[in-house]
Amino acid sequence: MRKNIVAGNWKMNLNFTEAEELAAILAEQLEGKSLKCEVVICPPALYLEMATDFAEESVVKVGAQNVSNQESGAYTGEIAAGMLASVDVEYCLVGHSERRKYFNEDNAFLAQKVDKLLDHDLTPVYCCGEQLEEREKGNHFTVVEQQISEGLFHLNDGEFSNVVIAYEPVWAIGTGVTASSEQAQEMHAFIRGLVAKKYGEELAEETTLLYGGSCNSKNAKELFSQSDVDGGLIGGASLKAEEFVAIINSF
Repeated sequence: MRKNIVAGNWKMNLNFTEAEELAAILAEQLEGKSLKCEVVICPPALYLEMATDFAEESVVKVGAQNVSNQESGAYTGEIAAGMLASVDVEYCLVGHSERRKYFNEDNAFLAQKVDKLLDHDLTPVYCCGEQLEEREKGNHFTVVEQQISEGLFHLNDGEFSNVVIAYEPVWAIGTGVTASSEQAQEMHAFIRGLVAKKYGEELAEETTLLYGGSCNSKNAKELFSQSDVDGGLIGGASLKAEEFVAIINSF
C-alpha cells in the first residue's frame, strides 16, 4: 500500500537559529498526533544533522535537497549519498526544476544520482514537470514521460519500489498559480499509467506520487482528495509552521 507523504522543501532559506526554531515547533506541534501521512522536511544541507537530531524524538523525517552523482573523491563542495546516510537522512530530492534550470542537470545525470541514493538505502524523490510553454503547446505528457523514462526506468522492480515521484508543473512553482485538482489528477494518473506499463499494475499502485506547485493550506485538501495524488512537495508554505501543519492535516 502506497504512502501519503507531505514533504517540505525549505530551499535556500533561513539562518541556523530560524531553521532550528522551525524544526522544534514542527516537532512540538506534531507530537502525539495521529497523522494520516508521513512528514518530511528538507532543510539546507548545513542543517541536516540538526534536523535529524529533532527527528530522533518526533514523527518528522528528514530529506536532503540534493546529492552528488559521485561516491566520493575530489569534488569540492559536493555531498555524497553515503554522507547523507551517515547523519540519518532518509529522503533526497532529485531533479527539482530549479536544479534542472539553474544547474543544467539532465535526465541521464539525475539517473546517476538516483542510483547513488539507492545504493545507500535512501529514498529518492524524483521531480518531473513541464514548463508553461510546453503545456501550452500540448507537449506536457511527452516532457514528463521523457523525464521519468530516462531518469528512472533503468531501475529494476525492487529498486523502483523505493522511489517517490513528485510532479511539479514548473509554471506553478513559486508563482501562486496552482494546477487545478483536475490537471494534477490527470498528470498523476498518466504517470501511474507509465509506471504500470513498465513495471506492472501492482507496483504502479504502490508508487507514491506527490504534487508540487504552490500547494497551500487552502487547496491541499482538494488536491490530496484526488485518487492518484498521494501528498505534496511543499515549497514556501513549509517555512511557516502553522501553514505546514495545516497542510499535513489536510488528509
